[in-house]
Amino acid sequence: MLWLLWLVPTVPFVGFAVLALGGRRLGERGGAWVGSGSIAISAILSLIITGAFLSSPPAGHAYRQLLWSWLDVGGFHPDIALYLDPISLVMMVVVTCVSFLIHLYSVEFMTGDEGYTRFFAYMNLFVGSMITLLLADNLLLLYLGWEGVGLCSYLLIGFWYRDPINGLAARKAFIVTRVGDTAMAVGLFLLFEQLGTLQIQPLMQHAAATWPIGSAFPVAIGFLLLGGAVGKSAQLPLQTWLPDAMAGPTPTSALIHAATMVTAGVYLIARMHVLYSLAPMAQEAVAVVGVVTLIMAGFSALTQRDIKRVLAYSTISQIGYMFLALGVGAWAAALFHFMTHAFFKALLFLASGIVIEALHHEHDMFQMGGLRRELPVAFWAFLIGGCSLAGLPIVTAGFYSKDLIIWHTWSSPIGGPALWAGAIAGVVLTSLYTFRLIFLVFYGEQHGHVSRRPGLVMSVPVVILTVLSVIGGFVETPAGLGHVTLFTDFLHHVLPAAVDARAGAVSETTSMLASALAFALGLGLAYVFFLRRRDISDRIGATSGARALHAFWRSDWAMDWLYDTTLVRPLVWLADVNRHDVADLPFVGAGTLTKLVWRLLAFTQSGRVRWYAAGLMAGTLFFIGVVLFL
Repeated sequence: MLWLLWLVPTVPFVGFAVLALGGRRLGERGGAWVGSGSIAISAILSLIITGAFLSSPPAGHAYRQLLWSWLDVGGFHPDIALYLDPISLVMMVVVTCVSFLIHLYSVEFMTGDEGYTRFFAYMNLFVGSMITLLLADNLLLLYLGWEGVGLCSYLLIGFWYRDPINGLAARKAFIVTRVGDTAMAVGLFLLFEQLGTLQIQPLMQHAAATWPIGSAFPVAIGFLLLGGAVGKSAQLPLQTWLPDAMAGPTPTSALIHAATMVTAGVYLIARMHVLYSLAPMAQEAVAVVGVVTLIMAGFSALTQRDIKRVLAYSTISQIGYMFLALGVGAWAAALFHFMTHAFFKALLFLASGIVIEALHHEHDMFQMGGLRRELPVAFWAFLIGGCSLAGLPIVTAGFYSKDLIIWHTWSSPIGGPALWAGAIAGVVLTSLYTFRLIFLVFYGEQHGHVSRRPGLVMSVPVVILTVLSVIGGFVETPAGLGHVTLFTDFLHHVLPAAVDARAGAVSETTSMLASALAFALGLGLAYVFFLRRRDISDRIGATSGARALHAFWRSDWAMDWLYDTTLVRPLVWLADVNRHDVADLPFVGAGTLTKLVWRLLAFTQSGRVRWYAAGLMAGTLFFIGVVLFL
C-alpha cells in the first residue's frame, strides 16, 4: 500500500483547485465537503500507509517513490520524488490527522463568513504544501513546500484583509520569515556547489565522507539552515511575527501553531542531523537558541491580556524545547514533543475559539471569568490541554515528552547544568502562565455574557484532541514509569540514539522529580496571584519597576522597537535620501518623454472633423511622396 503515498499531498492540492475554481458556486455545504473531505482522505491514506509500513517495513526502513523528473540542467537533475521513513511518517500522520480535526472544527466555526470557500481553499493549499515539505526526497522540492507554507501563512493571517491591521500582520509574517528563507537558500546553494546534489540521503552520505567534524563548510551551512529554521519556527531573533499572526481566524492559528508551519524548522534540522553532527558549533547554537527562546517567550506570555497571544507565546516557548532537544542530540525526543505539542496546542486553540465566539469575539482574558459552568467543553479542554502543556506529571502527554527533553539536556555530552536549569525554569514559567490563563478565564467573577455554545461539529474535534493530549505520551515513558520506548525505537532506525554521558548528582528520576516540582511551583504561584489573592499581584503590578518590566516583556522584549530602530528607519531614511539616484534617471526620462508625447498627441484629438480629414489627406500625400521619390 506504500504506492498510495503520492495521493497524500495530491488530494489536498486537488481540493484547493476545486475550491479555487468552484468559488461561491459550491456554497458553504459544498465548500465544507470538499475542504474537510480532502484532508480526511489524506489522513485515512496516511493511516493506511502507516499500517503497511509497520506491518511490512521496506528495506532500510525507507521507501522512495519517483513520480517524474523535474529538471536536468548542467548536471543538476532533481526529481519530483517522495521519501518515506520513520521521521517523515510520524510527521505526515500527525499533520494530516490534526489538520483534519481543525478542518472539521472550521466547518461550523466559519459558518456565515463571506470567504467560506476561500478559507478552505487556503487551508487545503497549506496542508498540501506542508506534506510536500515533509515527504520531499530532495531539498529543492522541500524548499518548494517551505515557500508554499510561507505563502499560505500570509494568505490566512491576512484572511480578513479589509482590516488594515490584519494585512500588516500578514506582511510582517511574510517579510520576517523571508529573512530566514534567504539564509536557507544560500545554504542550499553552498550544499550543491560543494557536494553536487540536493537529494537528501546521498547528500548526507557525501557530507559525512567529505567533511571532517568541525570543518568550515558544515558549520557555515549549519548556521545558514538554522537561519531558515528560526524564521519558520519563530525562534529568537525572528520570533516577532508569530504573536501578530493571531490576526487570522482561530482555526488558522491552530493549524500554523500546532502541526504545520512552525514545526517546519524542527523537521529541517532533524532531517539534516548528519550535517549538524559534523558542525558541533552550529548544533550548540541550536540548543542555545532554544533555551533562550523558551525562557523569553515564557516571560512574555505572563504579561499578555489576549487569550490567543498567550497561546502564541507558549508555542514559541514549546518550539524552543524542541530546538533545545535537537541541539543536545536528542533527535527523537524533539519529534516526540512535536507530536504531543500538536495535540495539546491544537486543542487549546480550538477551545479558545469556543470562548471567543461565545463572548462576541472578546479576546481580553480580564473581560472573561467564571466560564467553567457556562462552557464546560471549553473548560475541560483548557484544563486538560493546559495540564499537558505545563507538564502535569504521570497523566498527561506533555509531561512525558518534555521530561525526556529535560533529562537529555542534562545527560547529553552537549548539554549540561546551565541548559538543564533553563529547561526547568521554562517548566515553572509554563505552568505559571498556563494556569494564569485558566484561572482568569474560567474562575472568579463572570464579566461577559455567553451568546453562543459549540455544536457537535466543533465539539467532536475538541474531545478527540483532549483524549490524545492524555494518552499520546504513553508511547514513551521513563525508566521509573514502565520504560516504554516504542516511539524512540521506531525513530532510531534513521536517527542516532541520544547519548547519556553524564549522570552525577542528577539521575533520570531526579530530573523527573525536579520537573514535577517546577510544575507544582508554577501552579502554586498562579493560584496565589491570580485566583486566591489577586490583590497581591495587583499591588505588585502597580509599582513603577513592575510596570516597566511588564511593558518590556509584553512588547516581546522590545524586539519590534529594536528592528524598527536599527533596520527599518535607517533603510527608509536611505531610500528617502537616495530618492534621486542617478540610476533612476533613464526611467524618469522615459516616463517624462512618454508624457510629452502624450501631450503632443492629445492636441490631435480636437473633435473637429475637418482637421481629421486634413490630417488624413496630409498623411496620404506624405506616404505617396515617400514611395515615389525614395
